[in-house]
Amino acid sequence: MPTSRSDLADLTYFLAIARAGTFRRAATELGVSPSALSHAMRGLEERLGVRLLNRTNRSVTLTAAGAELRDSVGTPFDRIENAIERLNRFRESPSGRIRLNVVEDAAELLIAPVMGEFTRRYPDVELEILSSNRLVDIVADGYDAGIRFGATIPEDMIARTLTAPLTWGVVAAPSYLERFGTPAALSDIAEHRCLRIRSGDQSVFDWELADAGGRVVEIVTPGQVTLNESRSMLTMALDGVGL
Repeated sequence: MPTSRSDLADLTYFLAIARAGTFRRAATELGVSPSALSHAMRGLEERLGVRLLNRTNRSVTLTAAGAELRDSVGTPFDRIENAIERLNRFRESPSGRIRLNVVEDAAELLIAPVMGEFTRRYPDVELEILSSNRLVDIVADGYDAGIRFGATIPEDMIARTLTAPLTWGVVAAPSYLERFGTPAALSDIAEHRCLRIRSGDQSVFDWELADAGGRVVEIVTPGQVTLNESRSMLTMALDGVGL
């Protein structure tokens, strides 16, 4: 006869009664009423077809079948209790392994500055950090969490904000401005050489800039160079390659 969920629950009650010696003490330990325990034991005995307990007004003793059942299932249930108890160490002092997939900017600007304090505070936590600007399926690829720019996060993901809104600006090296001039208005940018940004979802990001009145303007940026990470872009901008 296959074991049901009610059998497992009733076996837990049975072991508590065997340890306590009375329905009342076992009921107090389990947080249920003595009558509920008695009803559960009658049901278990009926399903198993054997008598497990000898009941008196003052105490409960095990029958031969009850003693054999206690000896057979007591150790596995004790192991389960011990296993659950060992999990408390994860709540008291975090430990284990965390895999993160983050954009390169986040690894440099958000994670690296706090690693010293994190490793001192949580010495038993092992971190694996993969920096990649390519969007990945965090769950399918076995990661615990990821860090991305807000606009690229799929709608079905649970997200938390880690920073204040980021402000983007257009900059250029003096050598570039000497050669091509300084844009006087947002519309002038379309006539310049721009270092274009490819997002993690493989789309080319059109710049979103605010005009003097605070209105956001989307600009399709021309340019012969497209990158997907900021450090190379900064190096090229400093060398006068483009805005």
